[in-house]
Amino acid sequence: MSTHEDSSGTSNGLLDRILAYTALALTAASIICFFAIPIGTATGMQQKDFGQGAWPFIAALPLYGLPVAFLMIITLLIITFVRRGRANTRR
Repeated sequence: MSTHEDSSGTSNGLLDRILAYTALALTAASIICFFAIPIGTATGMQQKDFGQGAWPFIAALPLYGLPVAFLMIITLLIITFVRRGRANTRR
């Protein structure tokens, strides 16, 4: 039995964790805001009510948040593939 530790595995860096958790939080917030619009309409809000307060932000978050989260996940995948490729060439 060997006590040698295999250090060839990839480790998760700070950037990986930041991208993953930010993409997760942005996606969750976007989905919640996506469902807030129909819920607001069902509770009797009129179209003019959605133009004031926090509603413009709630309406815009899914429009911009989901594509940004998708790009963050793609960036995370690219970083992971590059790191694994570099680790495989070192072997």
